[in-house]
Amino acid sequence: MVTVTRRQEPKKSPKNKVLRFFKILGPGVVTGAADDDPSGIATYSQTGAQFGFGQLWTALYQIPLMLAVQEACGRIGAVTGKGLAGVIKDHYTRKILIAVVVLVAIANTINIGADIGAVAEAFQLVVDVPFWLLAISVTLLLVVSEILVSYKTYAKGLKWLVLALLSYPATALIVNQPWKEILYATVVPHIEFTFSFLFIITGVFGTSISPYMFFWQASQEVEEERAVGMRSGLDGKPQLPRRFLRNMQIDTLVGMASAELAQWFIIITTATVLFKHGTTTINTAADAAKALEPLVKSFPNSGQVAKDIFAVGVIGLGLLAIPILAGSAAYALAEAFGWKEGLSKKFKKARAFYGVILLSMLIGLALNFIGIDPIKALVYTAVFNGVAAVPLLFLIARINSSQKILGDHQGGLLSRTFVWITFGVMGLSAIALLYTLVFQHSGH
Repeated sequence: MVTVTRRQEPKKSPKNKVLRFFKILGPGVVTGAADDDPSGIATYSQTGAQFGFGQLWTALYQIPLMLAVQEACGRIGAVTGKGLAGVIKDHYTRKILIAVVVLVAIANTINIGADIGAVAEAFQLVVDVPFWLLAISVTLLLVVSEILVSYKTYAKGLKWLVLALLSYPATALIVNQPWKEILYATVVPHIEFTFSFLFIITGVFGTSISPYMFFWQASQEVEEERAVGMRSGLDGKPQLPRRFLRNMQIDTLVGMASAELAQWFIIITTATVLFKHGTTTINTAADAAKALEPLVKSFPNSGQVAKDIFAVGVIGLGLLAIPILAGSAAYALAEAFGWKEGLSKKFKKARAFYGVILLSMLIGLALNFIGIDPIKALVYTAVFNGVAAVPLLFLIARINSSQKILGDHQGGLLSRTFVWITFGVMGLSAIALLYTLVFQHSGH
């Protein structure tokens, strides 16, 4: 008797599943990691030091807002094969297009300047080198790496910089925490109608839901399509494989949830270590670094070790975020004016695109030599982003709801609802801030 053995399909091992999951991670995770840039760290640290657990709830309730907006931006890029500026150019007036790209360019350049200053100041916690020399060196390093390193290599390297934030949950978990109070503050929103409270909360919204993130993720989905050689249909739009959008949504969910988890731990750490011990204002990088001292209290010279760990986090995330800020501005301007664009292209084939990157970094560098305090600049930048994001969110909500632009891939009911809610929340935050500025802060 002959026994016929049926060939069995190889089972997918847990190791293969994990590897496949990590392969999915790309623009969403990088965008989420960049969301916790030096501006984010400074703003979250300031709210924890100034208000304790008072704004902890933002880390929870921002998750669906961030996810909805970034998923919409990624889907817009993937479905149309164009970045946000390209889509706006095709479907809106030139005045709106110019207003959008100018707004993004200004917001990003200010953010670049603040982040370069923060990275330079963080370096000073570790090495005794003049601020000006460090700022120039950081800028040169970033310009050379973004222009000369290939996009594929660059994107792979960016993913690992998210590990720099692990020092905050580590600190939060070793300190004796009032977890019931923390959970209550996380779930139940606390709002104060004062200028200082609304100023910081607008900054929290602005550094979490930032203009540069919208443009970056849409453009990076287009880059992903180019990298895999995706073909276009008769309408000129990419022929999306069935799993492409699903993978993009998983990638975005992981990125946004990770960003908000990091925010949650930063606020907890600074609230318990700084606020509860009387430090309510962060003026320097050294002040912010004190929040990590409980993590290393058993080490000799624990204060310096805390500074070293803080410096690694700020430097790592700064090196992650600054190229993204410059790149998203370059994508927006290149699409608006019809220039060749993309980090996957060589410098010679996209001179204007890389020229914007270079110019925005140089202007950002110059902003550090006009007497602005680096830490305060980070928080003010976050607040500016919170106001600047409002008109951009209105356009994204319109595009996300348009069957004409997105066809069968227009946003579903949940997507449309949460993108409009995000626009409303950030619009109300900006209006409330301006109201208190005029009627309370002025003393009227």
